[in-house]
Amino acid sequence: MFDRFRKSASRHLLVALLLAVAAGCASKDYDPTRDWSKEKLYQEARRAMDSGEFQTAIDYFESLEARYPFGPLALQAQLEMAYAYYRYDEDESAIAACDRFIKLHPTHEGVAYAYYMRGLVRYNQGRSFLNNVFPRDMAQMDQKRLRKAFADFRTVVEQHPNSRYAPDARQRMVYLRNQMARHELDVARFYFRRSAYTAVINRIEYLVSHYDGAPVMPDALALQVKAYQKLGMTGMANDTRRVLAANWPDNSAVAGSSTVAPERAARADTRPPDLQADAESPH
Repeated sequence: MFDRFRKSASRHLLVALLLAVAAGCASKDYDPTRDWSKEKLYQEARRAMDSGEFQTAIDYFESLEARYPFGPLALQAQLEMAYAYYRYDEDESAIAACDRFIKLHPTHEGVAYAYYMRGLVRYNQGRSFLNNVFPRDMAQMDQKRLRKAFADFRTVVEQHPNSRYAPDARQRMVYLRNQMARHELDVARFYFRRSAYTAVINRIEYLVSHYDGAPVMPDALALQVKAYQKLGMTGMANDTRRVLAANWPDNSAVAGSSTVAPERAARADTRPPDLQADAESPH
């Protein structure tokens, strides 16, 4: 009798434990958004983003796209995710989201924003709150990444000149071009300090051919004159000096006189276009 009672109690305890585990698993798997419409998901994602809850916004946008993969709101969610990742300082995820949109929708009007956002992420990578006080010296940063940012902005300007992102992209191109030119001059100065005068001349020639008109040009040519003189190439030094005098007659052209231009602040209006509104427009 006692054995039967003990076995019965053990079975009931086991059943109770299994039910508790099942209930626990069910509570973990419960998704409060499972009955939400695509409009509800989008509205809550936007609300979360406006409140600075970027991870929550990303989760909602991902749910929206997974459940409702077609239509303007799905495309909007893809662009909004790129923006949310950017604001959340998840640079690689933001770039991946832009890459995905560009690959899936190369002819869509929203692709202008995808290129712009990808360029902006690359432009601002490594930026911190301290840069609001101490501007970054972008000539000393990863030039490969800056060239990629430049290429993204150029795509916006050349392929989507009428988009609202083109004016800002054009200004960033000018700034990046000048900073990349200054990087070349800094490298040439490094070679000069190590008496690698042929390398100096080659670097300046590259600078002149790729960044003609950059503010550092007179300093670059002045350094090239010095390199020619060190090598005893008087004729080339005189030719370069004449070019310098003809184009910058009032410039002292003393190497080292160029200054660091203040970094442009990120534009405030970096939100993606409203594709849903555009889709509903009769125009």
